[in-house]
Amino acid sequence: MLRRPVSTSVRLLHNPCLPWLTSATLLFSDVLMLGLASAVTIWVRWLLPGSLPLELYAGLWPGLVVFAAIYGLVGLYRVGLTPVEELRLLSYTSSGLFLVFGATTFLFKGGELYSRSVFLVVWLLSLLLVPLGRALVRQLFAAKPWWGEAVVIFGAGATQCQVVRTLQAQPGLGFKPIAMLDDDASRHGTACAGVPVAGGMDLAPAVARQLGVRYAVVAMPGVPRGELLKLLEQQERVFPHLLLIPDLLGFSSLWISPRDLGGMLALELRQQLLLPGPRLLKRLMDLSLVALAALPLALLTAVIALLIRLETKGPVFYGHPRIGQGGRMFRAWKFRSMVPDADRVLEQYLAQHPELREEWEQNQKLKNDPRVTRVGRFLRRTSLDELPQLWNVLKGEMSLVGPRPIVQEEVGRYSQELSLYLKVRPGLSGMWQVSGRNDTSYAQRVALDAYYVRNWSVWLDLYILARTTMAVLSKNGAY
Repeated sequence: MLRRPVSTSVRLLHNPCLPWLTSATLLFSDVLMLGLASAVTIWVRWLLPGSLPLELYAGLWPGLVVFAAIYGLVGLYRVGLTPVEELRLLSYTSSGLFLVFGATTFLFKGGELYSRSVFLVVWLLSLLLVPLGRALVRQLFAAKPWWGEAVVIFGAGATQCQVVRTLQAQPGLGFKPIAMLDDDASRHGTACAGVPVAGGMDLAPAVARQLGVRYAVVAMPGVPRGELLKLLEQQERVFPHLLLIPDLLGFSSLWISPRDLGGMLALELRQQLLLPGPRLLKRLMDLSLVALAALPLALLTAVIALLIRLETKGPVFYGHPRIGQGGRMFRAWKFRSMVPDADRVLEQYLAQHPELREEWEQNQKLKNDPRVTRVGRFLRRTSLDELPQLWNVLKGEMSLVGPRPIVQEEVGRYSQELSLYLKVRPGLSGMWQVSGRNDTSYAQRVALDAYYVRNWSVWLDLYILARTTMAVLSKNGAY
């Protein structure tokens, strides 16, 4: 009696995803970028004085196949990898392979014929180009219907709808919800963000079999433990990959590890940024990156300072009191981007345009701020107005990456998350800047700051710095 409605319901669904094509696209990108890193390095070295046996290096092409195979073995072609985890895996795997490959080549294949500098530069270029290639591939194809893996969501309530919207908002993860299953008959035939509630959970075997769906998500925080265990035992026979989302909203997600405590599942949470070792590592990374870019930044600072002085009178730099680590006040420096007597100009403008006062009181920003000069508008669009905060970084008052520094009036908006903010140095850039910047609400900004503190790692900082460059160039959300 059940077979006919089950088959009819399943035929109404469609699985457009082609996981093999997703993996093949990433593999092609990896091989292309590794080959490009090698070709560019060898070509530049060939142009320099001294002989370079090109045919000898051409014989190393099978190394590209080895790299791709090892990438696959460590899971770099599976869906669901966050950008931070992918960057970490790529860096570790690539570095290990270059070390083994270089040692093997120099030990057993006439290492005196090879240039050590070529191997070094190829390694460094691959660390840059391979992640860049993957980012470009996702930018081009992640929103395509065929990208990733189809996913079934168990349940059709508010929590499950949030899961659907989260996965749809992050197509780069590769999880594409195609159906929701719920035993509540009143929800059958409805939809959440375009994803239909196809029927009850008894449809799961037919969906998995007829549509080739391998992934399912279980997010049921209100279901009793016994029922949840029964559901998991049933569905783990149907889906090779079953993702359980526990009711831990707001907890660390990057630095969480499962632990077995005598048969009991425990989750170990670690806030890395609150430990002495990671704090020292972060500080060393700040100083090293600023030192590497010191000369070009000094020249850029001189040019901007000259442009500011040519347009308006007054100081080049502007310092504003901000709350730093531990609640200590410091002066955050910026290039002056406003006219003199800016406070008076603002009050006059708001008096003339009372409809904009709510926007100002809510976000402390105006999209068409009358105080901003022409040079200042350019500096803000490119975020170059914040360049002098590198001085705050050198003094230890700020970090390159962290929560944005706040003023005293903003303390109330952080509520219970204020304690997290006060435990770290505020940042020149952060999660907010690479997640929409001013296009996000203040509540979202607070949530992003809290996420950063709870999930910090070196790889998260590197990811944010890379995304910051892209956000500045695209001017997303800036005003």
